[in-house]
Amino acid sequence: MKLGDIAAKLDAVLQGDGGIDITGVGALDDAQQGQVTFLANKKYAAAIAVTHASAVIVGDDWQGSAPCAIVKVKNPDRAFTVLASILAPAPAVFKPGIHKTAIIAEGTKIGSGVHIGANVVVEPGVIIGDDTIISANCYIGHNTVIGRSCKFYPLVSTRENVRIGDRAIIHNGAVIGSDGFGYYKEGEKWVKIPQLGIVEIGDDVEIGANVTIDRARFGKTVIANGVKLDNLIQIAHNVKIGENTAMAAQCGVAGSAKIGRNVQMAGQSAVAGHVTIGDNVIVGGKSGVTKDIAERQFIIGFPAVSHSIYKKQNALVANLPDLREKVHAIEQKLKQIEENGRKV
Repeated sequence: MKLGDIAAKLDAVLQGDGGIDITGVGALDDAQQGQVTFLANKKYAAAIAVTHASAVIVGDDWQGSAPCAIVKVKNPDRAFTVLASILAPAPAVFKPGIHKTAIIAEGTKIGSGVHIGANVVVEPGVIIGDDTIISANCYIGHNTVIGRSCKFYPLVSTRENVRIGDRAIIHNGAVIGSDGFGYYKEGEKWVKIPQLGIVEIGDDVEIGANVTIDRARFGKTVIANGVKLDNLIQIAHNVKIGENTAMAAQCGVAGSAKIGRNVQMAGQSAVAGHVTIGDNVIVGGKSGVTKDIAERQFIIGFPAVSHSIYKKQNALVANLPDLREKVHAIEQKLKQIEENGRKV
């Protein structure tokens, strides 16, 4: 595409030659001629000066010079997403139909336009909505209900009685509805507590590779509409996650915790059991949330505290060497004063 045509599609202000041919997209530090890159975080602005890209997408408030064309937009992330979808190769096509090696139990209901790949197992009582894709080697447990236009990548496993809404995307190796981790001690032996509940997943949810979501001990483990889960996340039994919450890789949420709407949890952060996190909270990376958190806070650390308190604590710790030297100097002066007093 010509750069001028791209700028028009993005409703952008173009500074530079609109006749440049654009063949792809690339990262700011390794994009080449013929590619478009973007600047979403101003701390990387210096990289624009040395980029080899043919054009850079920036925010409409950006000021500076560049060795290439500049495309100014309101939201660089959104603009780059649109551009990537325009220039990306055509996605893999999954034709409707059931592969000859799939095992489909009696009593299932499979909608129109559904693709079921090789070696898929669909147990009795399953309902699969129209235009859903179940890729190779997936297992769909008894009485599971899957909505319309979902996409299951290979090796997804759902246990019995799972409920999944429309347009869900579930990546390779995810396990939905495994038993919650529930035991009690009888002498020296652990005795398993039955996990009788279900998992309920809303519409437009995306679940990353190797995520595990446990069924409830009783009632429901709930993943609400629009939730986005990165890879390698553990969601324990009876957890409730509110709409449009996003969690980065390796987060862990213990049993019966409640996560509000629009929460953001950075990588390797964790939530203790029965803790409630309010709406619009941001949890910093590797933080451990051990108590209830009110809405609209930015918390970090272990145990997690407000970001402002955490910065003060870190500043104090960083100053400890200087403080130690000062205390040592005061001690030496006091010792000298005491010695002089004895001489008098």
